[in-house]
Amino acid sequence: MGKLSGKTAVVTGAAKGIGAAIARALGSEGAAVVVNYASDRAGADRVVGEISERGGKAVAVQGNVSSEADVRRLFEETKKAFGQIDVLVNNAGVYSFGPLEEVTGAEFHRQFDTNVLGPIQVTREALGHFRSGGGSVINLSSIVSERAFPNAVVYASSKAALDSVTRVLALELGGRKIRVNAIAAGAVETEGTRSGGLVGGDFEKQIVGRTPLGRFGQPDDIASVAVFLASDDAAWVTGERLEVSGGHR
Repeated sequence: MGKLSGKTAVVTGAAKGIGAAIARALGSEGAAVVVNYASDRAGADRVVGEISERGGKAVAVQGNVSSEADVRRLFEETKKAFGQIDVLVNNAGVYSFGPLEEVTGAEFHRQFDTNVLGPIQVTREALGHFRSGGGSVINLSSIVSERAFPNAVVYASSKAALDSVTRVLALELGGRKIRVNAIAAGAVETEGTRSGGLVGGDFEKQIVGRTPLGRFGQPDDIASVAVFLASDDAAWVTGERLEVSGGHR
């Protein structure tokens, strides 16, 4: 019996990277998992297949978290597949880095619509689908929300806003026995950070040089903490921002 046996989890942006690792980890602990994706159907199907091969249950559901209609459909499909939910992981996110002179209104809205509005909309819709015993909401934040990095003004601001969302909703939803926490991830090696040139160059050397554990994170480093927050082991934990960064300062 896993820590999450009998529970159902929805993970947004779970076709690859940290989201995929979290979906697999929740499935390994016995949860039925809804693998949400925006456009990468092949990646989502691959994650579903990996969970199923280990004896778990999972389905892939398309939906852009910035779209109210898509979010409603995400939970309609979740209800059809597994009934009510116990765990929500707001992982879907986008980013880009560049100097202030290159910031545009369109890029601001692209990041805030996914990174801030998305979790708010998804959590709001999820409220009607949690079991009466409550559950766990886990928001994927970043160390940049409190630690300044140049060329990240929009992304850092969006994650700082998500930290505030976490604290407010922990207070607001505590009476319903719904815990709300955030994982502030450090630099993690994923498809996105590799393709963006953040792995293997000067940026990685700089980050690793300031990280006591001496390496980039891996998606499973984040996934194991998500399992903890999703489980009854964290029954007395809410409103927290847990840094998972190898000690980066």
